[in-house]
Formats: sequence, structure tokens, C-alpha cells
Amino acid sequence: MDDRQLLRYSRHLLLDDLGVEGQEKLLAAHALILGAGGLGSPVALYLASAGVGRLTIVDDDTVDLTNLQRQIMHTEARIGQPKVDSARQAIAAINPGVQVRALARRADEALLQGLVADADVVLDCGDNFATRQALNAACVHHRRPLVSGAAIGFDGQVSVFDLRRDDSPCYACVFPPSQAVEEARCATMGVFAPLVGLVGALQAIEALKLLCGIGQPLTGRLLMVDARRTEFTEVRVRRQHDCPTCAAM
Repeated sequence: MDDRQLLRYSRHLLLDDLGVEGQEKLLAAHALILGAGGLGSPVALYLASAGVGRLTIVDDDTVDLTNLQRQIMHTEARIGQPKVDSARQAIAAINPGVQVRALARRADEALLQGLVADADVVLDCGDNFATRQALNAACVHHRRPLVSGAAIGFDGQVSVFDLRRDDSPCYACVFPPSQAVEEARCATMGVFAPLVGLVGALQAIEALKLLCGIGQPLTGRLLMVDARRTEFTEVRVRRQHDCPTCAAM
């Protein structure tokens, strides 16, 4: 690290669990973020401010006025722009030292397989069940840790699925691909603005812990958030030996 980096990350360097060694791991790391909306906004901004060296952000949507109630990475001046381009501008304003690859594309299976293979940690900040399953399958195949988050209405959830651990479930163990899912969208269901900030911040915390090798990640645990009551509930989740995605691993 140069002198400017030592000053920028000085509050991290003061943490015994993180320190210089941990910060250098962050600077050398590559995080893949699927989604640049409500969850992707705090995730991308916190990973960038914390010094994760490379970010790949994938989203095929554009900034809309209705996004601004909760998607804090975007501004009125960038309405109509691809969200990934808006994200790149926001990140550059906070930490120009971060390399950002912005992909304004819908994430299909082939794209995800290639992107996941090149990442150190993967963050699911999307809202599409089929894409979540495809992302999970790629993470299982390449043994990359997946930090999953979701938020709708006043309810949110966060978990870590890390197949580098023999006892870790994958996303499909908890949410089987065969189950009938009715997609809940913010446009019809609504979402409490600060909730996505809370869930996204928790996702960023988990990703940074995984990259630095500190603390105890949410592997094997599903953390559920009830914003109406400001209540957190933790549920233990186990690997399913008949899981169609990870059983053969």
C-alpha cells in the first residue's frame, strides 16, 4: 500500500482482526455483484469504500425515478442511464482506485459460469428466482462463496452458501429449483426503503469477512429480518444430500 492508501484505510488497519494483511487481501480481491438496484447499491458502495480492488457489476436495467426511493447509488441526473454505468460513476466518486467492470447484460447461465470462475466472492443482489438458481449453480461448480440477500415489503433475509466447506448447503438446498415460486416485485409489492440498505450492508459485511478470512460467516445460517418489529431471527439450514445442484459435489 502507498501512503494515500494507508491513510484512506487507516480505520481498517487499526482493527486487530483485519489490519494491514486483511486490507491487502481486500485490495487484491475481485467481487462479482449481480444486480445494481436496492441491494446492489449498498453492497457496491461499501465494498468499494472498503477497498475491494475489483468489482464486476451485472444488471441490464436502466435508472428510473421510482428506483430512487431506495437505490442510493443512483441520482436524478442519471435517470435513463444503464444502472451499471451509474454504479461506475458512483463508485469512482467514492474510491477511484477501484477497478469496475460494468456489464449491462441479462445474466444467463453461460455468462455467469465465466464471471463466477474469475471472482473471489459472489453477491446475489437480484430479484429473479431462475437467475438466482443459475448463479448458485455456477458458484457450486466453481466452489465460490455466494452471499445471498433478498428484501420485499418489510422482510429481508441474508445467508452465505460456501461449498468450500463440506457442511455448507447451497442456495438450492434451502430454496429448491423445483418449488413453485411466485416472483414478488417491488413494483407491485413495495419495499421499505431502509430495509434494502440494511440487508445490503449485511451482505457487504459477509463478503468482506470472507475475503479477509475473519469472523464467523453466515454459512449454514439464514438470518431473517422483520423491519416492522426490528427483529432478527436466525434459522439453521443444512446441506441436503439429495439436492439437485450440489449433491454430486
